[in-house]
Amino acid sequence: MSESSSTPWPTSGSRLNEEDHDHDLTTDLDLGFDGAEDMLRAWRRGVRPDPDLTVSAWADAHRWLSSRASAEPGRYRTARTPYLREIMDALSPGHPAQRITFMKAAQVGATEAGNNWIGFVIHHAPGPMLAVLPTVEMAKRTSRGRIDPLIADSPALRERVQPARSRDAGNSMLSKEFPGGILVLTGANSATGLRSMPARYIFLDEVDAYPASADEEGDPVTLAEARTTTFAHRRKVFMVSTPTIRGLSRIEREFEASDQRRYFVPCPHCGHMQWLQFERLRWDKGQPETAMYHCAGCEAPIAEHHKTAMLENGEWRATAVPADPRAIGFHLSALYSPIGWKSWAQIARDWLAAQGSDEMLRAARNTLLGETWVESGEAPDWQRLADRREAYTTQIPAGGLFLTAGADVQKDRIEVDVWAWGRGGTSWLVDHIVIPGGPDDPSCWDKLTALLGQTWVHEHGAVMTLAKLAIDTGYESAAVYSWARQQGTAQVAPVKGMEGFNRATPVSGPTFVDATVNGRKLKRGARLWTVATATFKAETYRHLRLERLSDEDRANGMSSPPGTVHLPDWVDSEWLKQLVAEQLVTIRNKRGYARQEWQKMRERNEALDTRVYARAAAWILGADRFDERMWRQLETQAGVETAAVASETEPDKPSEPRAGRITTPRKRGWRVSTPRYME
Repeated sequence: MSESSSTPWPTSGSRLNEEDHDHDLTTDLDLGFDGAEDMLRAWRRGVRPDPDLTVSAWADAHRWLSSRASAEPGRYRTARTPYLREIMDALSPGHPAQRITFMKAAQVGATEAGNNWIGFVIHHAPGPMLAVLPTVEMAKRTSRGRIDPLIADSPALRERVQPARSRDAGNSMLSKEFPGGILVLTGANSATGLRSMPARYIFLDEVDAYPASADEEGDPVTLAEARTTTFAHRRKVFMVSTPTIRGLSRIEREFEASDQRRYFVPCPHCGHMQWLQFERLRWDKGQPETAMYHCAGCEAPIAEHHKTAMLENGEWRATAVPADPRAIGFHLSALYSPIGWKSWAQIARDWLAAQGSDEMLRAARNTLLGETWVESGEAPDWQRLADRREAYTTQIPAGGLFLTAGADVQKDRIEVDVWAWGRGGTSWLVDHIVIPGGPDDPSCWDKLTALLGQTWVHEHGAVMTLAKLAIDTGYESAAVYSWARQQGTAQVAPVKGMEGFNRATPVSGPTFVDATVNGRKLKRGARLWTVATATFKAETYRHLRLERLSDEDRANGMSSPPGTVHLPDWVDSEWLKQLVAEQLVTIRNKRGYARQEWQKMRERNEALDTRVYARAAAWILGADRFDERMWRQLETQAGVETAAVASETEPDKPSEPRAGRITTPRKRGWRVSTPRYME
């Protein structure tokens, strides 16, 4: 008899057990044909009510962790992460909640809780289930790395899901059939996958990494939840994620609409119940290994070895009243990680390491605290930027290793800014060009074409051309596509801005769009890159706020922080005002949900736009993914490495020409060749 038949189900009143039920039905119907037993078993499963069993109890009884997918293989124990018990039990059929939100830090066991739910559904509450990952590729990796081991290492599941076979469609990478139901995995970037079937259960994992729209058909969460309509009161939606940016975070929005439960634990000294907050984790200056939590009731320091008992005696408490009583939410930081996972000392160490970098602080707030990052969109003061202008000795300072440009097409002109880029995202404004005439003037396009062949001189003698020019298609797009097609794809990238942040992939594409060339419409005749302009605007403002080194610091050999924006002394006040012409504001709709958008504080903002396009061009070239070999190749081409070696070997004669060092600019027309990875 199968494991499900031998498993004792909760009984009440005169409810028959499975074996008696099979016997009575067979006797009453007196079926004498082969397969009657299988038919009756299927009928029984269809009419049987949902089991009065919790997901956590199922996991403790049936779940085995694989060494392929877990650092602690063996039988699953909810006692290891007691805070997950109530979350998992809310996913059980007997719990009234229909929408369960879990906003959490990294390394707290959330993924395994979701996997336990999948196992429970397959074994005890079969029905159609949809699991959504950020992308289809991630769904495939999850299937191979987590779902397959989940099934293979748990006997109760292994007997219900057939092994994958070449001719058996019941178990494929993205589809697992089992008696009474099916599990389908898909990506939030696939509208087809999200529309694939009705679903009683939906597991939405890492929702803050979902794209804004699935194949331009709408919000992936909304599309997925629409699959549960036919199941009405029996549906369950489990939404899990580490949060990202305040006002844009899906998981934060859902948590704030819930009852906002926090895990309260007792102080081992005074018994005061409290939920753990980062502000109360304290350590001696420069000694994160001394980190201890200080009780909010008695202020006594709590050593980490008390954490196990604290977690065992903890309880979830709602801290808000939701608009929908069936929507519950949980929040958990890494402070609750069990002993042996993320220690308080490691949290303190990671926090200290993040100081001085907005990017690292954002990651720390998201992954350690499970909280959103508040993006600072306050525009830097243009007068402060004016005071920081520098006098370049040559057109391209020593750190600039390649050039990109951003072009903004206006009615009566095209404005272009040329930026040099170096290691760590450091940048230098090299040139500002205004081409009069506008898109209706052929001579305007001729001058822009000539700009592609223009050269700029590097401090170490190399003469550089533009590696990539990104041009906006928002105005007179037909003319832009026509010109870009004539120039080819090596040096020119037509771009289109989109609203919203996308830190993972701020530039996507290229996609092919229709273009008109010489009056003839060409299907898919031009390539277009889509740019999350909000991401690069926020990055630009962060980098503009970095403190400039003093003359004394530079004399002592200190270098500017990565990302520093260097501005030449020839830029005027109008250009500086354009660079900081927008501000990030938070807007709330009628339902109270917040979103962030960039708004102009003055009419002209071309300098900020061209900066964003030039930054997008650097992304398209792959600058954010260059390895050490690529950076050294660029330094060699610019003469930086040669000059450094020469300086070290003959420090007393800096002005004399020497072999291997470029001491004067080469003759006009010599150019640094563009590396293949930049083509």
